[in-house]
Amino acid sequence: MRTNPTHTSLVAVGDSFTEGMSDLLPDGTYRGWADILAARMAAVAPGFRYANLAVRGKLIRQIVDEQVDAAAAMRADVVTLVGGLNDTLRPKCDMVAVRDLLTEAVERLAPHCKQLVLMRSPARQGPVQERFRPRMEALFTCVDELAERHGALVVDLYGAPSLGDQRLWDVDRLHLTGDGHRRVAEAVWQTLGHPPEDPEWQLPPPASLPPGWTERRVADARFARQYLLPWIGRRLTGRSSGDGLPPKRPELLPYDLR
Repeated sequence: MRTNPTHTSLVAVGDSFTEGMSDLLPDGTYRGWADILAARMAAVAPGFRYANLAVRGKLIRQIVDEQVDAAAAMRADVVTLVGGLNDTLRPKCDMVAVRDLLTEAVERLAPHCKQLVLMRSPARQGPVQERFRPRMEALFTCVDELAERHGALVVDLYGAPSLGDQRLWDVDRLHLTGDGHRRVAEAVWQTLGHPPEDPEWQLPPPASLPPGWTERRVADARFARQYLLPWIGRRLTGRSSGDGLPPKRPELLPYDLR
């Protein structure tokens, strides 16, 4: 692995994971791993520029159609691409189509950046992960194959014990907490060849007493009311949480550390 690399620009492509949900800031916006990574890279590279084209809820077809060409045109030093997981969580998912679209995205991005970064996305331990595990692992096999073929780096978040821990996931059970995003940023930082700032990012938080039966049932009811039922409603009506939302940071501009 290279050490102390110099990268002067970063473009992030993807969905809610890359947008930063649910690393919520006091002003109501999301930070997330890509912003944390950009801040670190800017601290060691004068004139560093950053764009984040991610929009929550996007499927791989939408990422290819709406983000890939824009990202390629920016010709950044580093491009991160994370997509396809939303597709695997749909009741009906054509994994051949997902694989083909991810391949198309990589083929269009790799020639136009110095380093493409792909990821094996994290998964919260629980019944959802078990139900969709075959699809997820098929997606990650595709990621590994594409990385080998195109010289991309792969960040293995799926295999990190810390990121499967339910305590690092928000109450919506779909998105990481701030600590989870910090660990993802650390993983990408190290994969790019930078010296570790947190060598133990893969380790779960210290053990704690699990919630009792009543607390779990209250949490389940809140989850169903606030998140699961609205999610089902959007699926039934063909809507997405990202409908009408612009990219998080659509232009490749200098990153202000203040």
